[in-house]
Amino acid sequence: MTRKGVSILANIKSAQKRILVTAKNTAANRRIKSQLKTAIRRFEEALESQNYEEAKSRLKFVEKKLYQAAAKGTIHKSKASRKISRLAKKLNKAI
Repeated sequence: MTRKGVSILANIKSAQKRILVTAKNTAANRRIKSQLKTAIRRFEEALESQNYEEAKSRLKFVEKKLYQAAAKGTIHKSKASRKISRLAKKLNKAI
């Protein structure tokens, strides 16, 4: 059986609902992680082009997005802190 584009094999109604909810949450997490990767890539592109003012503003944006993702539980807060630290270190080394 398929509902809302999700294949459901479960027979129990609560299990069917959990499958739908899990699919919805997975899609949201994928979207957030994709946004994070794009923001980090744009920061690194600004750094490579030696546009340090833009890189600083992009780092601030990446930091905000990482902490938001950690707050929602998409990534662990330690991972967010570690990524921010490494990106800031990369920026400071380039300047």
